[in-house]
Amino acid sequence: MSATGAGYDQSVSTFSPNGRVFQVEYAAKALEKSGTCLGFRCIDGIVLAVEKTILHKMLVPGSNKRISAIDEHTALAQSGLAADARQLVNHARSEAAEYLNFYGTPITGKVLSERVAGHVHAATLYWYLRPYGCAVLIGSVDPAELGGPSLYSIEPSGECRKYFACAIGKSKQGAQSELEKLDFTTLTCAQAVNEAARILYKMHDSIKEKELEIEITWINQSIKQTKVQPVPQPILQEAIRLAKEAKQRDEMEEDSDDDDQKD
Repeated sequence: MSATGAGYDQSVSTFSPNGRVFQVEYAAKALEKSGTCLGFRCIDGIVLAVEKTILHKMLVPGSNKRISAIDEHTALAQSGLAADARQLVNHARSEAAEYLNFYGTPITGKVLSERVAGHVHAATLYWYLRPYGCAVLIGSVDPAELGGPSLYSIEPSGECRKYFACAIGKSKQGAQSELEKLDFTTLTCAQAVNEAARILYKMHDSIKEKELEIEITWINQSIKQTKVQPVPQPILQEAIRLAKEAKQRDEMEEDSDDDDQKD
């Protein structure tokens, strides 16, 4: 990187001879050291899940939230630098409030994602700014005539894409492979909670990494109140139990396969 990027990585507004913007690439590197984040667009709503590493045993359980409510029907999950992501949360809330005040109706997921993506991209255009060192997932449940549940991913470059399911963070590739095995034409929010916990525990290396805590939020149309809310603890704890059992089975199968190869 130093040979090809020397002199071209001092400003975000400078392209290298081969068309790369190194400052944006450096910002994307921040995601490789942050917890994995998953988003699911289900037939009855949205599920967002985040892996949080327990950095110190004195941390209060449930603190250091990485999923934020933007309004009653929209949530944002983050991966990367938490301070940068907090500014995007504030900007998204401001956009949602201004839209509601001006138009008299809640902002849709598509419009909000495009506005936040434009704000992120603007930070890559001027030499006196730096790119946001985070990526976010925005999940929204709009009225049926406006598209219903939707899930968007916004990268540090400002690129915005719409997904059935998406993974960002350090285990993005492995988690994406697991997501591709699911059938999103029939997946419900309750099933997505179990799948999210299973994938996060499967991607977590308990030997090399610190203890894991997961945070899951949904916008579930199949329950009485369709709004952004944490998954109830009984459902979350059951999903964690199933995820741990699945991981133990996978580890036992791997050990038996290794023993067979040695024999």
